[in-house]
Amino acid sequence: MLHREILAVVQRALQEDIGAGDVTSNSIIPANATMNGRVIAKQSGVVAGLEIAREVFNSLDDSIQFDALVDDGQRIELNVELIRLGGYARPLLTGERVALNFLGRMSGIATLTRQFVDAVAGTKAIILDTRKTAPGLRMLDKLAVKLGGGENHRIGLFDMILIKDNHIDFAGGIEEAVKRARQNGGGLQIEVETRALEDVRVALNLGVERILLDNMSIALMKQAVAITNGRAKLEASGNVSLETVRAIAETGVDYISIGALTHSAKVFDFSLQWTR
Repeated sequence: MLHREILAVVQRALQEDIGAGDVTSNSIIPANATMNGRVIAKQSGVVAGLEIAREVFNSLDDSIQFDALVDDGQRIELNVELIRLGGYARPLLTGERVALNFLGRMSGIATLTRQFVDAVAGTKAIILDTRKTAPGLRMLDKLAVKLGGGENHRIGLFDMILIKDNHIDFAGGIEEAVKRARQNGGGLQIEVETRALEDVRVALNLGVERILLDNMSIALMKQAVAITNGRAKLEASGNVSLETVRAIAETGVDYISIGALTHSAKVFDFSLQWTR
């Protein structure tokens, strides 16, 4: 079953697109007309969002036949048929664009995520997303990352303490920032952003659970791994690309967080072909 927040996103998207009604379809297509269709992949990659697309059509007419021929998270090739549709023409045409928008965005994120996951295969590094998601679509964006083989960092500001440079500067140092977080943070896991090896040493001495290595060079990350020696989880972050991610993973870090997974993924290209 889909998360209630995802169901709410689908309803908002439909309301945004339909408003008072699909005047084009309703004025041209007879109410009892039926049609069939199929969704075809126009590129190779990883599909994500099938259940979201199903929810779009079923929200408009629960009698619509929606047959997924592949699974979410599955690799698909160019020209593969992944969905067959059938039912009343009006709701099918009304839901088409919203369904394809969700499917295209999520599959684009999942495809890019899988490329990063494949690039670090054989290392212990786990690919993480960030909070750089489309406003209002975070649950969908993060679901797409999971379907692509990555993992979710914190969902929002509420489920983990991440002490970044501005927090540290405001508190007057890492020690004071961590002290305040432990006093007031409700026992949540604490991660500290570090900008130099001395920051890493300070964070380790404070016993934090995770340390973020912000924009460090490969050489510095290797030293941070040696200094840490398993006492905390290390997360590399900053300007990670498909060209650099393997070298970062081979330093021995535990996590690599990549904002591009959700803010720069190219929309996956699908074609919906209708028949009468």
